[in-house]
This record gives sequence, structure tokens and C-alpha cells, in this order.
Amino acid sequence: MPRIKLSEMKFSGVYPLYVQKAERKNRTKDEVDRIICWLTGYDRDGLQQQIDRGNDFETFFAQAPAMNPNSALITGVVCGVRVEEIDDPLTRKIRCLDKLIDELAKGRPMEKILRG
Repeated sequence: MPRIKLSEMKFSGVYPLYVQKAERKNRTKDEVDRIICWLTGYDRDGLQQQIDRGNDFETFFAQAPAMNPNSALITGVVCGVRVEEIDDPLTRKIRCLDKLIDELAKGRPMEKILRG
């Protein structure tokens, strides 16, 4: 089975996994949505449209209204790689989102997750 690049993965396919991860740790879909909207500038309707369209991560981030300037404050390790050391901008955005969802699942308070 060929490997799929991160950029080609469907956001709509990964989104339910983010929600499941959060809910397994007694967090909510609303919190996941809030994190995604904070990071990308989508409102909830815009987020739902991206899911409904089945866009891949590349399109999802390309169409994002505005990446949050505080996303530069996201640091740490995801999949054995330090987020702040990732050179490819798209891969960094994807891994930043992964990192935020990890923090949510680990019980970190929303104020800390949203770097505010």
C-alpha cells in the first residue's frame, strides 16, 4: 500500500480522529472546533464547509482565512519531530494542529492551548 503524503490526506478524514481522541479523554468536539478555528481563522460554518467538501490538508490550509499569529508560539514534539524545527510550511501547520489536539487530549487548559 503506497504511503500518502501529509498534504494529500483528507482533512475530513482526519477531523473525526481528532474528535475521537479528544472525546476519549473527556474533552469535546466543541473544544476541537475552537482550536481549529483559533489556528486557521475559520468560523464554524467555514470549518464545516471544509469537512463537507472533503478537502485535503493542502487545500484546507490554503483556504484558511488567516493563520493565528500566535501559532508561532507552538512548540514541542509530534511524531518524534520538534514542531518548531519543521521547515516545510504546510507540514508545520499540520503538525501544529496535531500538537494542539494532543495538548487538549492531555488535559491542558484551553487558555494555555490557545497561547493566550
